Amino acid sequence: MTVLLRKARFSVLTAPLAFCISLSVLAQALNAQTVKVHVSSKAGDRLTSKADLQFTAIKPTGGATFQINDDVKYQKMDGFGASIMEAGMITLNTLPRDKQEQVLSALFDPHAGAGFSAMKTPIAGTDFQSAGPWYSYDDTPGDVEMNNFSVDRDFGPNGVGTYILRARKYGNFALQSPMDYPPDWMLYDVNKHQDIDPKYYPALAKYFVRYLEEYKKRGITIDYLSLFNEPEKVYTKIKYPEIRVLLRDFVGPAVVQSGLSTNMMLSEAPERGDAYKRYPVVLDDPAARKFVSVVAYHGYDQKNFDKIAELKAKYPDLPFWMDEYCYAYEAGFPRSRKLPIYEFDDGDYWGNTIFSDLEAGTSAWLYWNAILDETGGPWAVSPVHGNPDPNIQHPLVIINRATHEVGYTGAYYYLAHFSKFVRPGAVRVQTTGKSNGVRVMAFQTPEGGFVSQLLNSLTSDAEVNLVSRGRTLRLTLPPGSITTAAW
Repeated sequence: MTVLLRKARFSVLTAPLAFCISLSVLAQALNAQTVKVHVSSKAGDRLTSKADLQFTAIKPTGGATFQINDDVKYQKMDGFGASIMEAGMITLNTLPRDKQEQVLSALFDPHAGAGFSAMKTPIAGTDFQSAGPWYSYDDTPGDVEMNNFSVDRDFGPNGVGTYILRARKYGNFALQSPMDYPPDWMLYDVNKHQDIDPKYYPALAKYFVRYLEEYKKRGITIDYLSLFNEPEKVYTKIKYPEIRVLLRDFVGPAVVQSGLSTNMMLSEAPERGDAYKRYPVVLDDPAARKFVSVVAYHGYDQKNFDKIAELKAKYPDLPFWMDEYCYAYEAGFPRSRKLPIYEFDDGDYWGNTIFSDLEAGTSAWLYWNAILDETGGPWAVSPVHGNPDPNIQHPLVIINRATHEVGYTGAYYYLAHFSKFVRPGAVRVQTTGKSNGVRVMAFQTPEGGFVSQLLNSLTSDAEVNLVSRGRTLRLTLPPGSITTAAW
C-alpha cells in the first residue's frame, strides 16, 4: 500500500512538469518550422532554391517588420498566366522539337517551370493570330445558321487549339476566351460603322455556342467566355448598354441552354478606369448580372488600381481578373525604348504591377503574349480591324528564330514566382507593415500552409522580419529581387 501511494503521489506531482515539457517541445517544433525559399534577382538568381530558413521566437530587431494576420482573408486566387496566340506557336515551331518541349515545360509545368494556371485564348482573329489572314469562324455572309462554321485553322500546326493541347501535357490551366470582332457581315459596316446589327444577335449567340461546342469535341473546355475584347473604344464598337442586352437576352440564355459548363465574363475594358466607368450599366441589371461569373479588365492605363478596388467593393461576390497587359508601342510604350526587352531588371515593374492589382482585389493576373520572336512579332496585319504594321510588342519568352536562342524575360520570372507558388484556391491574407522600396504579400494555401512574396526594388539589400502567429522569420532580400517564402 505504501509503495502504491508513493507511486501515485509521484505521478500527480510530475504531471504538470510533463505537460510543461510537452508544450515546450511543441513550441520549439512550431518555431523551427521549415521555410522553403526561392529567389530571382538582378545578381543572377532565377527561381533559385536557397537554404531552408526557420521561424523563431525571437522578437524582431532591426530592418522592416511585416505582420501576417491570417484571420483577415481577402480574395481567393484563380491563377496566373498569359495568352495563347498563333504568333507564339509559329515562333515555337522554329525550334528543334526538344527545345520546343523545354519552352512549354518552362511555361506550364508546375514543378519544372512556372506552372501557368490561367490562360487567354482569343476567339478567331486578333493582332497576333498571324498564321494567315484575318479570319472568323464563319466568313460566309448571312450564314445565320452557322452552316459553314469551322475552327479547323485553330487545330492546324500553328493553331491555338494545337498550342493548348501541347501545353496541357505539362500542366492544367483555366481557359478564358474573348473576341475582338464577330464575322464582318454581322457589323453594320466594317469600314464605317463597326457596331453589330441587332438582327444578328441570335446568330452571334449561335456563333459563340458553336465555338464552345467545337472546342469541346476536340478535348478543350473553355472555362470562361468573354463577349468582347476592348469593345467600344478599340475593336467592336458596341456600347455597354447593348452588351447588356446581348448578354442578358441572347448569349447568356444560349450558353445555359447548351448545357455547357462554360461561365461568362461580360467583356474586357482596355483600362481599369474604363472598367470602373462602364461596367455598372451591365452589373446593375440583375437579369444580366446573373450570367456574369467573373469581371475581367485590362491594365493599359498603368494606374487606377483604386478604381478596381472600388469596383470590387461594389460587387464583392464577383471575382475580378486582370487578364491582359503588355508593352506595345500601339498601347503607348515609348518608341524611344527598344522592344522586346531582355534585361531582367524590367521584371521589377511587373512585380509591382502584379502586387497593385492583387491588393486591389483581383483573383487572376494574365500577361498578353507568352511567346514572340526577336522582332516582337510576328503580328497580324488588318488595319480595318485595328491591327497595324508594324505592331511590335514584348512577350514573356523571346525566341530568336534564326539562332534558336531562348530568352526568359524579367516579366516571366516575376510572374512565375506567383504562378508557381500561389496556386489556384490560395487565399490572400492581410499583411501589414511598410518600408520604402519593399513590398510583402501573403497567401494561405488550400492545404493550410502559407506563401509570402517579397519584392525588393532597392539597389541594396533589405532586411525584413516576417511575423506570423507570434513567430519571426528573418530574411535578407537581395537588391532588385523577388523572394518567395513558403511554409
